[in-house]
Amino acid sequence: MARENMLAALKRVERNGGAPGVDGIPTERLRDQIRAEWPRIREELLAGTYRPKPVRRVEIPKPGGGKRMLGIPTVMDRLIQQALLQVLTPIFEPQFSEASYGFRPGRKAHDAVKKARQYVEEGYEWAVDLDIEKYFDRVNHDILMARVARKVADKRVLTLIRRYLQAGVMVNGVVMETAEGTPQGGPLSPLLANILLDDLDKELEKRGHKFVRYADDCNIYVKSKRAGERVLARSALDLSVKGG
Repeated sequence: MARENMLAALKRVERNGGAPGVDGIPTERLRDQIRAEWPRIREELLAGTYRPKPVRRVEIPKPGGGKRMLGIPTVMDRLIQQALLQVLTPIFEPQFSEASYGFRPGRKAHDAVKKARQYVEEGYEWAVDLDIEKYFDRVNHDILMARVARKVADKRVLTLIRRYLQAGVMVNGVVMETAEGTPQGGPLSPLLANILLDDLDKELEKRGHKFVRYADDCNIYVKSKRAGERVLARSALDLSVKGG
């Protein structure tokens, strides 16, 4: 990873702050850790032998009730993920749908709301809410990695991403393996989610739907209740991310 990229990643991680991971090292001590450990970690990254630490499981309340499970990586792993994100984003970003607004450069939730309002003003007053919230808990790692490998050929990068997916979760001091799902909480998670759901976006576009997706919230806008029921019925039968 280029020095300039790592410096930019370091500044971003420090700016974002956040709680420490399983090693207890806070963001404020990241530079000390880099000075002490980076030569070894860099060699492991270049050799393809680096092993991320498990994420720390935390629960946060959701606005609509219930809880969302997050996995907090160590600050060192956040740094490496952020550097990966900065390299991968320009590769994948151009392919993403115009209807996708979540966690993308230059886009925000307000833009998604504005687009939804536009559809309503054009007469698409009924919305079909696609429930994809739990999808990320059941993601097949092989399928996700196949999506990434469409545009990334470097085997070291692919191996590193897979190891982040399989790094495990520490709960009450016990490390639990993660055989499926994508950990939500690290810098790389939103990009992996958008890569995964890009096939869904493309399928909705192919069907000519008016829709807006923000992360795992996706609404299809139609002009009548009957049209909505048809879309909902068809979605229940066959609308899914292919292979997912």
